[in-house]
Amino acid sequence: MLNQKDILSTIEMIDQQHLDIRTITMGISLLSCCDPDPKRACEKIYEKITRYAEKLVRTGENIEREFGIPIVNKRISVTPMALVAGASDTEDYVPFALALDRAAETCGVNFIGGYSALVQKGMTLADEKLIRSIPEALARTKLVCSSVNVGSTKAGINMDAVALMGRIIKDTAKATEADDGLGCAKLVVFCNAVEDNPFMAGAFHGVGEAEKVINVGVSGPGVVHHALQAVKGQPFDVVAETVKKTAFRVTRMGQLVAQEASRRLDTPFGIVDLSLAPTPAIGDSVARILEEMGLETCGTHGTTAALAMLNDAVKKGGVMASSSVGGLSGAFIPVSEDEGMIAAARAGTLCLDKLEAMTCVCSVGLDMIAVPGDTPAETISAIIADEAAIGMVNCKTTAVRLLPAPGKKVGDTIEMGGLLGSAPVMPVHPQSSADFIARGGRIPAPMHSLKN
Repeated sequence: MLNQKDILSTIEMIDQQHLDIRTITMGISLLSCCDPDPKRACEKIYEKITRYAEKLVRTGENIEREFGIPIVNKRISVTPMALVAGASDTEDYVPFALALDRAAETCGVNFIGGYSALVQKGMTLADEKLIRSIPEALARTKLVCSSVNVGSTKAGINMDAVALMGRIIKDTAKATEADDGLGCAKLVVFCNAVEDNPFMAGAFHGVGEAEKVINVGVSGPGVVHHALQAVKGQPFDVVAETVKKTAFRVTRMGQLVAQEASRRLDTPFGIVDLSLAPTPAIGDSVARILEEMGLETCGTHGTTAALAMLNDAVKKGGVMASSSVGGLSGAFIPVSEDEGMIAAARAGTLCLDKLEAMTCVCSVGLDMIAVPGDTPAETISAIIADEAAIGMVNCKTTAVRLLPAPGKKVGDTIEMGGLLGSAPVMPVHPQSSADFIARGGRIPAPMHSLKN
């Protein structure tokens, strides 16, 4: 039974500590839209999405108003488009992205994810067509997000796909040059991508999912930061317990909203993704949580240990609160979307190598990091390979979302606005990785992949 203190505490978390439902995401299977005629397939895609998600935004707004809980984004994820478009007799996959964009605009959602390909062991013809169409697709759409899974613990790393994605990211930056390469903010390269992730830009509706499903992503860095202010100087086991209890309360709120949205939309409830996803707003930063633990600046020695403890405590609290915790669930460290990370990067304390080390112990990976516009495609591919190796060996999801900003150099800043924030351009190593990337082939799966 909730008491007055619990209710007032939750109100304070929402009103003063930036607690919110980051997203309600409806996942929709588009496998039934496959058609040899690409025009007919696009019509089916548009019709199905708009029929299933017709009431998504309105329902989210009603829940937000009735419960007093902010719901920042309403989103849609769909079956990886390479699987759907592959049935059509066409060389041009851009119309499929345009159909997604048109459907998303009609539904009024913030983003639609699933212009995706899963190529961890090899590329089909459809996969390659879709990947090569990404720069044009993202340049010609507003709401479409794209992802490519290039590795997994079971399959290893597809280095041919890694090499290709380095070039695709560069081409996407060039295609959206007028917006500082903004298209790259909507493109993620994964290892061990999950099928129920509600967060963009990497969301897609996996083939193991139901016909349609509701997934909710919850975020509360500000709440955790505030809770830790009450345990200054206390041992780490006290810190961990504080984070765990806070994550429990946040997850319970997310489950409440997810179940209510599921009931009103007559759509199965999938998962709650409890991720500490920051925003550029002051007081909503993962970096500031780490500094509250005693670090002078995020990125200094001790940062990886602090982040490991934070991520673990978040997961433990979430699992206690709901039997349906899924997605990514942990702490995100997107540089451009976290005011503390931005400050640390500008101070020079937080560098690309330190961020890579931090990704070994937290959710996802090298996220929303601006690099010089003249960074070679092979260097970008090598960064992807490093991050994919961390995911493959550690049986975890990792990803890369790099922003090679056209015409920008180290020390410049790119402005993207909204939740995407601003990113200081960070240096990369000047030494070449070209011969390494040119080898191609596949990095074999690690020994511990053989668990049958």
